[in-house]
Amino acid sequence: MGKFHSAMTNAHIDFIRQQKMFFTATAPLSATGHINLSPKGLDSFRVLSPTKVIYMDIVGSGNETSAHILENQRITFMFCAFEGAPNILRLYGKGHTVTDTHADWQQYASLFQLPLAVRQFIVADIHKVQTSCGFSVPYYDYAGERDHAEKWAAKKGIDGLQDYMQEKNMVSMDGLPTALAIAHK
Repeated sequence: MGKFHSAMTNAHIDFIRQQKMFFTATAPLSATGHINLSPKGLDSFRVLSPTKVIYMDIVGSGNETSAHILENQRITFMFCAFEGAPNILRLYGKGHTVTDTHADWQQYASLFQLPLAVRQFIVADIHKVQTSCGFSVPYYDYAGERDHAEKWAAKKGIDGLQDYMQEKNMVSMDGLPTALAIAHK
């Protein structure tokens, strides 16, 4: 089952900083709603304290994470070692979305080099940390970041991105509103 902690240790934080990829998982309260699991890359994750994290979320074809945490706040992050010693680290927390209309936007934006395609920040208070062996996670070599999102965003332009988010990012696939829908009413 792994080991549990109530906060991230320095070793956990160092492990997170070394990873090039992480995953987020959320789910609606509805028994028929869809669970969302998303891979994340870029230099988009920050540890704010042993019990608080943030990631920069890029425009995509859906916005399930924002809808789910708006409804119930639950979020899990997972980091896997694809090189070096085997390890899996999960962070269990309660999250919220910070959009460009939020009072904390500038404070969080200063933590990142913002690409044109930035959509929002997801901030989470972590209440449980789990480590497990990761013995069956394969080795992978990191070859670099994809630049597709930024090229796509540049081609769309600011107005095109706003239109795209209006069309694709205001409700979840299960019909739940997202924080963007509320922020841009």
